Amino acid sequence: MVAPTACSTPRLSAGTGRNEPLIMAQNNTHRLAGRAQLPTHHAQRAARGLGGAAVLGTVVLGSAFVGGSAQAAPAAPTAPAAPAAQAAPAAPTAAAPSAALDSTQKLRWGSRSGAVQDLQTALNDHGANLAVDGVFGKRTNAAVKDYQASQGLLVDGVVGPDTRGALNGGGGVATGGASAPSASSSSSSTSSIVDTARSALGTPYSWGGSSLSGLDCSGLVNFAYQAAGIDLPRSSSQIANGGTRISQSQAQPGDIVAWPGHVAIYAGNGQVIDASGSKQRVVERGIWGNPSFVSYR
Repeated sequence: MVAPTACSTPRLSAGTGRNEPLIMAQNNTHRLAGRAQLPTHHAQRAARGLGGAAVLGTVVLGSAFVGGSAQAAPAAPTAPAAPAAQAAPAAPTAAAPSAALDSTQKLRWGSRSGAVQDLQTALNDHGANLAVDGVFGKRTNAAVKDYQASQGLLVDGVVGPDTRGALNGGGGVATGGASAPSASSSSSSTSSIVDTARSALGTPYSWGGSSLSGLDCSGLVNFAYQAAGIDLPRSSSQIANGGTRISQSQAQPGDIVAWPGHVAIYAGNGQVIDASGSKQRVVERGIWGNPSFVSYR
């Protein structure tokens, strides 16, 4: 038999009780592959509690050294933007009337002019629905009266200073106010109308006449009212439809009494003064039939 050689003789590891080849020298400082450690390894581990960043001397190493992304410090909160200043609402401006009415011309039933067109436009601005044709007829007359009633003005269908001022933006003056005729002025106009009509007694009847050389019924009424400073339409139908209808009990001397196609001046006590076609002159006589009564004052 051949004796075993020293190379193949197993050695017992101290304290293990097992046969284990001794391959590596006791003083070998190599480590297993993949386990090499940098000198800073322990320092990095010790510093991991500092928000994921490793400390080396006074240099802070980002967490890229430990496999994580760098964390930026949170941005300081910005102050909320101040609300934009709100502009104060503009003060409303008063609407100007679309058409300024003539300051002197008095308008009534039968008037035809550009001033009537302005009147119709102004009435439409206040809710009327008129054709702007420059003709002061039935519908315009009714619209004027409606407007006068809404403004507290004398409802006579005549566009004089008060009605014109209200339509031009000046506001209405209530009947009985400073612009309303006083009792004394009304009495004066009554006396003037009746006295002027009586001064024409006996004047020849003349169709279309308007002077003491000859008068028709509407000519006499206009002649008497002009003496009191009151303008009227020219024809009898326009006169009858242009004023304010009143009852006979409300009629005062100087008001107008109207029949179809004929008008007269009320003289009081059931009497009228008229230019009579049948008598062919101006007369004073009793009321007949069933007339209507109209006031322009």
